Amino acid sequence: MIMKGKKGLIVGIANNKSIAYGIAKACHDQGAQLAFTYLNEPLEKRVRPIAKEFNSDAVYELDVNNDEHLNSLADSIKSDFGNIDFLVHSVAFAPREALEGSFLDTTREAFNIAMQTSVFSLVSLTKACMPVMNDGGSILTLTYLGGPKYIPHYNVMGVAKAALESSVRYLAVDCGDRNIRVNAISAGPIKTLAASGIGDFRTILKWNEANAPLKKNVTTDEVGNSGMYLLSDLSKGVTGEIHYVDAGYNIMGMGAIAKDDEGKTILAWDAK
Repeated sequence: MIMKGKKGLIVGIANNKSIAYGIAKACHDQGAQLAFTYLNEPLEKRVRPIAKEFNSDAVYELDVNNDEHLNSLADSIKSDFGNIDFLVHSVAFAPREALEGSFLDTTREAFNIAMQTSVFSLVSLTKACMPVMNDGGSILTLTYLGGPKYIPHYNVMGVAKAALESSVRYLAVDCGDRNIRVNAISAGPIKTLAASGIGDFRTILKWNEANAPLKKNVTTDEVGNSGMYLLSDLSKGVTGEIHYVDAGYNIMGMGAIAKDDEGKTILAWDAK
């Protein structure tokens, strides 16, 4: 089993439909032992049954914007779980109003919330876990095409994802002297709790399915397997990378479908 003997911390799992769940499942299926965090009491009720499903009782309260939580995390993990070999950062948030309307109308407060929670949390969490991270370990975060490209309704979260991807590269250098790798997966759109805050998400799903080379949307299992690869020793020579798992959609320069003057769907190359 590829992950036998490995221990990892999963931060940001919301339910069994989340991408973090897919990654946790793939790692567990390959022999890894897992610890989990939850944001608050309502989410604890969701996370503990998931931890139990993966034969884990290592569950910790963690608000990534709470310095007290971050400062005590390593000691808590060390005392009852031991050192870890990998870390999954699945944390992102922006106020709902910042994902609607014009990006030009983004408030300073919404911008700061999105950047602090979605980007700086990777930096602070990496630093917090360094005392219990084994040399040769792996750190993985989750991003989206809305970082390097414009995606409707993504607004300030797109800017946050761009900063997150840049942070991956800088952290990869800082962590490299301990042979700790830092990478990101850019998954295609999936129906998750986080995605529910993005306007017109059904259209995004349909558009991706129609225009991706594989003519489908990806699943949490597919993303999970790619995540397991990046967290395992199979990817020992990979760091600072943004790994796309989106059925190939990111390679497209022009959509394969379009609308004619009457609103009828046509192939883009047949358009007059």
